[in-house]
Amino acid sequence: MSPFDENSKVWMNGEIIPWKDANIHIASHVIHYGSSLFEGLRCYKTPKGTAIFRLKAHTQRLFNSCKMYRIDIPYTQEELNQAIIHLIEVNQYKECYIRPIVFRGYGKLGVDPLSNPIVTAVLVWKWGKYLGEDALTNGVDVKISTWRRMAPDTFPALAKSGANYMNSQLIKMEAVLEGYVEGIALTSDGHVSEGSGENIFAVIDGVLYTPPLSSSILPGITRDSVIRIAQEQGVQVKETSIPREMLYIADEVFFTGSAAEITPIRSIDKIKIGKGKIGPVTKSLQDDFFAYINGEKEEKNNWLTYLYNEN
Repeated sequence: MSPFDENSKVWMNGEIIPWKDANIHIASHVIHYGSSLFEGLRCYKTPKGTAIFRLKAHTQRLFNSCKMYRIDIPYTQEELNQAIIHLIEVNQYKECYIRPIVFRGYGKLGVDPLSNPIVTAVLVWKWGKYLGEDALTNGVDVKISTWRRMAPDTFPALAKSGANYMNSQLIKMEAVLEGYVEGIALTSDGHVSEGSGENIFAVIDGVLYTPPLSSSILPGITRDSVIRIAQEQGVQVKETSIPREMLYIADEVFFTGSAAEITPIRSIDKIKIGKGKIGPVTKSLQDDFFAYINGEKEEKNNWLTYLYNEN
């Protein structure tokens, strides 16, 4: 059964069209060479109305990703932001997952992509908890993957590109087929990088550790949000290279991401992390994160974009 509402609408190249009409040709460059850049963000139903979390930060990252791949998006960032808002309103969603995507379309085939047209689209759908409905409270079991993240000077890890997620698929499939929920990839030099679709944090003696951007990670928007919240709470944050074994002896470990939100990790390679459940630092960060999303806690960073003229 499809998880999508096929009666919904899609924004594609400036037009709102039926879901089933959002098609591309089999000879499109993206299908053969993975030339796509995309984003993933959430729209939440809050007590103060429907709100998109950190819309501008996500679309800015999309523009940055496209710049790395020499793609000029034929819309301004504000036009894309408005397209996302309009599409959610057209579909009358109160909460949803949002996927803007830019890719090289139908023109010619060959490794040189420069003459192919640029296609820009946005789709939205209702998507539950990425790592399971009880993951946010009970935590997940993960493993260190045998697959490593791309080495420097191979792919730009800072870009959220479709091609990079072939690596993520290998990490995820290996983990799932071996009975785990997720995998953690290491860098080419053996340090901790990130999950297949999440950034990672570890808590040791009250200090919050996370790999730096140089560890082949995506510059996560939720990662940035957690760092800011931790600093507000007076928690020391260290962005530093993390050896694999440091995760095993951590008091707490958790994933962050737009899909995963803040998900505790209860075991790694069948080694129990801390007490094998969500820890106090993770819980405190979770509480403030969702308080900001729900508009229950005042924040001065303009993280929420409200829809339906409700605010």
